[in-house]
Amino acid sequence: MPHISYSELKIWAECPFKHKLMYIDKIKGFVGNEYTAFGGAIHSLCENALLGKLPEEDYEEYFQHAFRAELNKVPVSKPKLVMEMLSQANRISPEVIPAVESYFGNFEVVSVEERLFEKIENFEPAEYNFKGFIDFVVKTEDGKYHIVDWKTCSWGWNAERRSDRLTTYQLTLYKKFFCQKHNIDPKNVETHFALLKRTAKKDHVEFFRVTSGPRKTSNANDLLIKALSNINNQIKFKNRMSCDRCDFRKTEHCQ
Repeated sequence: MPHISYSELKIWAECPFKHKLMYIDKIKGFVGNEYTAFGGAIHSLCENALLGKLPEEDYEEYFQHAFRAELNKVPVSKPKLVMEMLSQANRISPEVIPAVESYFGNFEVVSVEERLFEKIENFEPAEYNFKGFIDFVVKTEDGKYHIVDWKTCSWGWNAERRSDRLTTYQLTLYKKFFCQKHNIDPKNVETHFALLKRTAKKDHVEFFRVTSGPRKTSNANDLLIKALSNINNQIKFKNRMSCDRCDFRKTEHCQ
């Protein structure tokens, strides 16, 4: 079944031609670095800690092993940064579970790394599914479900980043298709980002809520349908406004 993920949608929104290079022509751009390796390793630690599979005394050893595995997949050019990240993970990891408990109170873990692969309605030319993985879902005593996505960062996010339309659409779409998958009333589902902050002086784990009401859900879905329409019709114009941060800039693939 043809499908689209949030990451693919984000690339299309940045530049349809970049999307064509990556997803149609299968040309690799950015393949990762020390930061993505750190993110992958700390995500894995959080996942296992939430599932109760990893006691706190094993956090450091687990992260080192996971981090080495992730680093083997990417080019490494900053060995000093790698050493700093080992210390940063040791500051973040003990705060993960206490931060979840402090933010949500009494809760039960519903799922971790929940797979979404749900049909996208109202797109007639072809059948597409929305594909994604929700980092974790908890249910609180009031009966509400909470969708959470971990985000690694340096010191935190400013107000502009926290409210960025394209960034928050990730959670909006996760909520839409989570509700579709489980036949849950969207009024009973809330969405949150959890920041894992490497260089912060304190509060290395921070949760904040992102609103995902009917209007925002409609806007996010409209963008999704627009992207699929353009992809299906092979419309692949270049967005020159995003060239400065593109991996294909001034390469043989995009002059």
